[in-house]
Amino acid sequence: MNRAYFLGAGPGDPDLLTLRAARLLADCAVVYAPTPFEETFAAHLEHKTVLVPFNYYFRELLDLVDLQLESGSVAFLVPGDLTFYSPFQSLVDALGDRAVVVPGVGTANAAAAHLKKTLDLPAVCNRAILASPRTLGDTPGAPTMGELAAPGVTLLIYMNNIPLPELAAQLRTGYGRSVPIAILHRLGLPGEEVVQGTLDDIVGKVGDRDFFNLAGPDRRPALTLVLVGESLAAVTDGRWWDHRREHIWKLRGAE
Repeated sequence: MNRAYFLGAGPGDPDLLTLRAARLLADCAVVYAPTPFEETFAAHLEHKTVLVPFNYYFRELLDLVDLQLESGSVAFLVPGDLTFYSPFQSLVDALGDRAVVVPGVGTANAAAAHLKKTLDLPAVCNRAILASPRTLGDTPGAPTMGELAAPGVTLLIYMNNIPLPELAAQLRTGYGRSVPIAILHRLGLPGEEVVQGTLDDIVGKVGDRDFFNLAGPDRRPALTLVLVGESLAAVTDGRWWDHRREHIWKLRGAE
């Protein structure tokens, strides 16, 4: 049976594609690649039919994939990963056993690696929350970004549609003070920009750059991730390491 492979493609950097995904992609003659992945993955897409999935209505796309699967397997390059805010779940469900999902390096993972930070750092952050004001706004009574923010929380904000001054004010209310914030725009793609600061100075550092595409004519969600919380600036010594060495790791080694 030919398969439709949904390949986690991370933020769009082809170097972050897993070995399994690269092997499966090489065997597919038809690839669905959201913009700008058709450019960043160009070396992997030579001599293939490359289509943009968002150019089709759902039923139209499903019928086309059904037809293509008669001749061979098909690949979808999934932005980030299927895990969070992926529009491909309905296709995976409709294709059933013919769909195979291959995990990739999600954008949150790539962002943490870029910043060289553990987002749930012990004694600094006790939980990490992924959220989007766009999806929160779909549900009456859903919490605001300010209500999700709190001391000890690292927030990862996808598809932000709140003007940065308003977002920073909401977050400052939740945290009760100014904390570190990082804005990662087009991470791993041409035009990448990363701006780091605090809730007090980030608006001035960003200036008039429209990282969230709030002024654009199509208002599409921008390829921008926001991370905020104390863990972004925390510096730790070796005490936590030695505590675990003494009370956990050493005991395991003795078994």
